[in-house]
Amino acid sequence: MEKYICTACSYVYDPEKGDPENGIAPGTPFEELPEDWTCPLCGLGTDVFEKE
Repeated sequence: MEKYICTACSYVYDPEKGDPENGIAPGTPFEELPEDWTCPLCGLGTDVFEKE
């Protein structure tokens, strides 16, 4: 699974880790994140992420 990086704050979404603090289970691919999921650091949406 590919990692994605927030272009605003450089947070890296790692699908193997997910984002458990925000309800995203480990193993969740970036493409399957809910539409309302936002970067845990800066609060921007998935549209500002790029493949790492």
